[in-house]
Amino acid sequence: MLNVMTVDVEDWFHVQAFSHIYPVSEWNSQRTRIIANVIKTLEILHEHRAKATFFILGWVAQRFPEIVALIHDRGHEIASHSQYHRLVYNLSPDEFREDLRQSILHIEQAANVTVRGYRAPSFSVRPQQKWIWTIFREFGIEFDSSVFPVMHDTYGTPSAPRFPYKVKVDEGSSVLEIPPSTIRWAGMNVPVAGGGYLRMFPYWFTKRAIRKLNSEGHPAIVYFHPWELDVHQKRLDAGLKSRLRHYTNLSSFESKLHRLLAEFEFSTISDVVIGGKKTVA
Repeated sequence: MLNVMTVDVEDWFHVQAFSHIYPVSEWNSQRTRIIANVIKTLEILHEHRAKATFFILGWVAQRFPEIVALIHDRGHEIASHSQYHRLVYNLSPDEFREDLRQSILHIEQAANVTVRGYRAPSFSVRPQQKWIWTIFREFGIEFDSSVFPVMHDTYGTPSAPRFPYKVKVDEGSSVLEIPPSTIRWAGMNVPVAGGGYLRMFPYWFTKRAIRKLNSEGHPAIVYFHPWELDVHQKRLDAGLKSRLRHYTNLSSFESKLHRLLAEFEFSTISDVVIGGKKTVA
């Protein structure tokens, strides 16, 4: 079965775990590593003949438009990961609208594409905030991958559906929500195929979880960040929890990603979910 690979394009200092150390006002003064890490990501995907949906930070597109163009030229799907990696549930409707507008503007200018997808920083969309979905449709966003049906201290809606579903905006339009993959265990939704979960869980667990999802007729929705391939990035004393989330098993992540791409087939959201019609009404 064809599964979905997604990549959240942000640099090491953009992550939520370091936001108290590197606010947006400090970003321009940091030594970026994004270009080398994205190129490495593209090379790995090319080696395994895999395509992915790249959710790109508008700040990255604005500063390094050439990397967005390269991702597009390699045949991958381009989507938004916001402009400044701010938690959506902390923004007002007007702030969210402006952040989304800027990200789309810079991404579309960089690669001459039309942005149709979005993923919130740290999966920070809360379904009950109805205005989010209305704003998505204002800007032509057709699919979102921000509602994670898990329990977490900074994100998550455990009661949300585990598989792609449509969020009705009005009588004539909807947004397709595409949750990152989970499996059911001990009465809970367990995240199995993304970011820190990919790094922290042993590979056999990830493999078994994806095979279970596929056996039930569901493509896995996998995600990672280019900085997870960068073992030489700066190490910060950012508190125990933040260090564990960001640095755990970085040294083994690249080999794990190679194994995953060798054993399963991956493509974009549009190819697998939208084209494959894996949706519920």
